[in-house]
Amino acid sequence: MDAIQKEHERLVKKSNLSKPISTVDKIISMLTTARAQISNDPTSSALVLAKLNNQLQTAVSTLNDEQKDIYNGLGKYGKALDKKFKASSSFSSAEYDALAGETSLINRAIAMHLIREGNFDVASTFLHEAEQKGDPLDISEGLTKDFKDLYEILDAMKVRRDLGPAIQWARSKEAQLDARGSNLEFELCRLQYIWYFMGEGKGTGGDKQALEYARKEFGRFQDKYLPEIQKLITAFAFLPTIHTSPYAPLFLDPERMWSDVSRSFTREFCSLLGLSAESPLYIAATAGAIALPTLLKMTSIMKEKKTEWSSVNELPVEIPLPPRYQFHSIFVCPVSKDQTTETNPPMMLPCGHVIAHESLQRLAKGGTQVTLKCPYCPKECTAQQAKRVYL
Repeated sequence: MDAIQKEHERLVKKSNLSKPISTVDKIISMLTTARAQISNDPTSSALVLAKLNNQLQTAVSTLNDEQKDIYNGLGKYGKALDKKFKASSSFSSAEYDALAGETSLINRAIAMHLIREGNFDVASTFLHEAEQKGDPLDISEGLTKDFKDLYEILDAMKVRRDLGPAIQWARSKEAQLDARGSNLEFELCRLQYIWYFMGEGKGTGGDKQALEYARKEFGRFQDKYLPEIQKLITAFAFLPTIHTSPYAPLFLDPERMWSDVSRSFTREFCSLLGLSAESPLYIAATAGAIALPTLLKMTSIMKEKKTEWSSVNELPVEIPLPPRYQFHSIFVCPVSKDQTTETNPPMMLPCGHVIAHESLQRLAKGGTQVTLKCPYCPKECTAQQAKRVYL
């Protein structure tokens, strides 16, 4: 990956488009001026066009020279990618393309990703072009407005260090957040208190401002967060030496707290919209990039041994993903050692032990009334008494 990183850094360094854009603007200006001259005096068209031709040849030559470094950088970066991730994998064939024929689904994922990343102008253009091509995407304008509100609140938090809009939003959604068991509002108020305490808030006299804020706001949280509030208030006794006091961890890294609270706010905001905290397209692409080297290696091994993987909707090897990319629990049958699926779901016997449906059918020899013995305890039951487990 070092070679790819090196070429990427080189590409970023050389991909300065300011000069090419300036040259293109000059070309547009030349064309506009020539059109105006011909419009004013049609008899001068031959002279104007001849002069324009010479100017354009020089400008286009300059434009090509200005883009050479960019083209070279793109070429080297592409070669580095091809060298690291060989494109000859059989997984790239249409036979294994689970999204073949799902153009609308892919376009919707791209549009949602653009909206979630705050690229609203690009998303609007993408949606418009998709509609022009006869593929209107079912994304409401209200969702775009919601994410615009999100980014305005995050901008206030990250740039201006203003928690007011975030706290106001949390209080307007108090019922929904409480139903989720969220502590977002308290996190926001706690950070505001710490920011005042450290003398970073508006006005003078940080400790006095923090105390006034605590008296005004913390009363509403004392039933649920009294121990935490007690620690925050008791810290006043150690104000001169707060960083060596027992309460130092509460005030150790305010900048990190801003980052953590921003992420918490984004997560709760998206959850109330019925969305995940991160873009599904980003998660899928990242997980795919993590899995790709293992799959490529597995492909080469299968090619050498002249074997194929025939199971549908199942990878030939286990792909270890970071915990943040694991969203669903899985169950592996202790009898067959196979992972359960929708067609082979986990089934719980009356004794509480769980096995796969296919294992249950084999034990019952295909009959629903046949008495079978649990493979892990002496209890007996019938296949009909087993209940499906939903993970």
